[in-house]
This record gives sequence, structure tokens and C-alpha cells, in this order.
Amino acid sequence: MSFLLDTDVCSAYLKGEPKVQARFLQYLGRLHISTITLGELFTWAKRAKALPKRLQGLLDLLNDVDLLTADGNIAEKFGDIRATLLDAGLGAPSLDMVNAATALVHGLTLVTHNVADYANVPGLIVVDWLL
Repeated sequence: MSFLLDTDVCSAYLKGEPKVQARFLQYLGRLHISTITLGELFTWAKRAKALPKRLQGLLDLLNDVDLLTADGNIAEKFGDIRATLLDAGLGAPSLDMVNAATALVHGLTLVTHNVADYANVPGLIVVDWLL
């Protein structure tokens, strides 16, 4: 089993959360992040009050994960997911749905603490490593 890591899980890892760090070691070589997550992490690391070690931690993290870029397949899956949810009257935050599409296209389990954000995405397997 391989995993797509949501921003909150990467942040927990970078902050030294023992449960998440143990999972990183357990699944090393099967961990992925999306360009969406990377962008959110760079935002977090480059804030005016962020310590320089935050950016270095992020750069080090990139050695342990595979970066998945968005392509036409992910864009189409995103459109499918978001249209279905919007037509059903459900919330469909764009950035989260790009992550959901990335996980589905690549056959990955999404790891997040924000499980509710992804609860209505058909076919998506979600786990929470912070419980």
C-alpha cells in the first residue's frame, strides 16, 4: 500500500509528531505528496515569522517522498469529483479535491487528519495517522 500525504500530516511530521514519524519510517519508499501539498508547505515554511529550520525541514522531507505533479488525468478526475459533489449540494473545496483526484488517479490511500473534508469522495480510501 502506498500513500498520498495531505498537508496537515506533513506538517505534523515536520513538527516531530511521534505517531506520524513512526509511520514515515514504516512506509518509507511508498510516500507521495502532490504539488498542492508542496505549495501549501512552502507557504507555511516561508511565512515572515517562520524559523529557517522550517524551510530546511521541508527540503529534507522532499528526499523522503515522491512528488506527484498534476496532469490531464488528474484535472479530469478533479472535474468529475467536484461536479458530482456540487450537484449533490455538498462542499467540494478545490485544493482538497485536487488531492483526492491525485490519490484516485495513482491508486493511493490519502493520509489526512481532516478526514471529514474527503468523506464524500466516491472510491477514495482515507486514513488518519494522528489518531
